[in-house]
Amino acid sequence: MDYDPVRAEDPELGEILTKELNRQRDSLQMIASENHVSQTVLKAQGSVMANKYAEGLPGTRWYGGCEYADELEELAIDRAKELWGAEHVNIQPHSGTQANEAVYLAALDPGDKILALDQNQGAHSSHGHQAYSAGQFYEVEQYGIDVDTGHVDYEGLREHAEAFEPDLIISGYSMHPHIVDWERVQDIAEDVDAYHLADIAHINGLVAGGVHPNPVGIADFVTGSTHKTIRAGRGGIIMCDEEHASDVDSAVSPGSQGGPHMHCIAGKAAGFKEALSPEFEEYAQQVVDNAQAFSDRLQEQGISVFSGGTEVHMVLVDLEETHPDLSGLDAEEIFEDANIVLNAQRVPGESNPDTWNPQGIRFGTPALTTRGFDEEDLRAVADLVVRVLDAPDDESVRESVREEVQVLCDENPLYEDLL
Repeated sequence: MDYDPVRAEDPELGEILTKELNRQRDSLQMIASENHVSQTVLKAQGSVMANKYAEGLPGTRWYGGCEYADELEELAIDRAKELWGAEHVNIQPHSGTQANEAVYLAALDPGDKILALDQNQGAHSSHGHQAYSAGQFYEVEQYGIDVDTGHVDYEGLREHAEAFEPDLIISGYSMHPHIVDWERVQDIAEDVDAYHLADIAHINGLVAGGVHPNPVGIADFVTGSTHKTIRAGRGGIIMCDEEHASDVDSAVSPGSQGGPHMHCIAGKAAGFKEALSPEFEEYAQQVVDNAQAFSDRLQEQGISVFSGGTEVHMVLVDLEETHPDLSGLDAEEIFEDANIVLNAQRVPGESNPDTWNPQGIRFGTPALTTRGFDEEDLRAVADLVVRVLDAPDDESVRESVREEVQVLCDENPLYEDLL
């Protein structure tokens, strides 16, 4: 790809794109929900499909000229079915949040009951936060995790479900470092006559790569975003059995959004093809191996990692225990100055009542793994993290860390052919 035409025609925009390209190249992207897509995905998502309005479904559009839009959407659907083993796929949601909202619309009536994980213990906000539609249109209660082990409290979930009698139980989380027992949640849902929605937005690439169990065929509905561990075009996805296909499709369009973003669907199709390769299985395993190496190294040096480790792609550091004077937001800012990009994150069970300024920071390994980082590299990154944490106010430490970050980035270059 070449940004020169953009720079020539729109220097202000071209400068912004160039600065962002260089930011990604020269810093460590460790936000667990981010990744670096291939140039094939970038080109597909920036393709002529950006011009096409294709409201409806393949074969039943509201506009003419959709012959190739139909072919594209069917291609993306077929690849998603092969990746995750789904009977039915809707590839049109603009995000994982909109995928969740479409399932609520398909499965529930206003005022119905949702049982989801506590927002302060790792659930995504679209699972019932009052700022989202789920929190406004449905009665939402929350189950918890065992803060000592970090695992879902499945017995507590069962007891809560039996007392609350929800219409929908949600599993799958934004901050959960362990394998989810989909079958156990499904058993609970069936026993209380509830639907089960498994949100795999964070782990869909790990599922596709065979390093996390697959909820497709177990849960009634499976949703996710398509730009995290799966490294495809930006957007969302819904998977279900044929029994729910019509309700899901109508809930997406016209129920909750208009025309699909066909250029994003092109990016999804491109990324799904890459994920069907044997190399992607190696990538998924490396993501987990890297996260575990990073977690182990931090703990060797006295850093408190929530639940003592990880089984997936993310690591949650508990600052309250070892760095009580450093908030998550302050740490996020300090690390960004050292060219290590992460996010503040609430730690389950933390004492700080201010949810907007939590006592944890969350690291993810998908993007670094895409760049070619291995376990040795992640141990080196962990050493840099410890140096910053041990001297958060020392600019000279951050300067030296920036220099070492640049060495790591140069050894694992990103988008070398992108100008």
